[in-house]
Amino acid sequence: MDLDGTLYTNDGPVEGAREALKRLDQAGVAYRFITNATHEPRRRIAAHLKALGFPAKEGAIFTPATAVAEKLRREGVGCYPLLDGSLLEDLEGIHITDDSPGCVLVGNLGEGFTYKRLDAAFRHLMAGADLIALSKNRYWQKAGGELSLDAGPFVAALEYASGKRSIGVGKPERAFFELALEYLGLPSTDVAMVGDDPELDVGGAQGAGLRAILVETGRYRPGAESPFRPDLVLGSVAQLPEALDI
Repeated sequence: MDLDGTLYTNDGPVEGAREALKRLDQAGVAYRFITNATHEPRRRIAAHLKALGFPAKEGAIFTPATAVAEKLRREGVGCYPLLDGSLLEDLEGIHITDDSPGCVLVGNLGEGFTYKRLDAAFRHLMAGADLIALSKNRYWQKAGGELSLDAGPFVAALEYASGKRSIGVGKPERAFFELALEYLGLPSTDVAMVGDDPELDVGGAQGAGLRAILVETGRYRPGAESPFRPDLVLGSVAQLPEALDI
């Protein structure tokens, strides 16, 4: 289940979303939260969900940082981070370095995307470091509805400059969905993704063998052309229990 735009927006919880999750819990339907958010750690995401009235434990939340942390710990690779400093707590056990790193890790750094930092990342890439993108989102929506650049455009700039292709670890990457499936303990054919983004949620989920449910909230834009076709469209997540007949 996606978070921002699906369970809540800048105006607060989507109407009926909290009640929908309660009905899923009562019916014994397992779920996990997956998000491409790279501007805050899982601890803050869980606290935000709880403040909005949603049941949330850190272990039920999957972010690109948690996915890449497992990968880098296994490989013992040091990294140069283009990340908000608070996100480093989700990278516990990862060697953070500016001295010949094995990878450059890119998330949403906002105004921290300075020429100096991008140029340093470029030099590491040219020296052989891999480019790992926690998110390739093109933009995100601020409070009040204003759209702002996300990490994707900066990933694209580093790809263009270095000639390297980035390794993606967030939605819509197949491995990201497979990690959530692993923790659910269910095969992809028994799981559906619920989200508001046709490309990241619908396309990503279907590419990993899940079914995809698109909600008409958040990033959803009526009439927008998309090559991705959801298995089901709902007005909001509030309609999910009825759609599942629970």
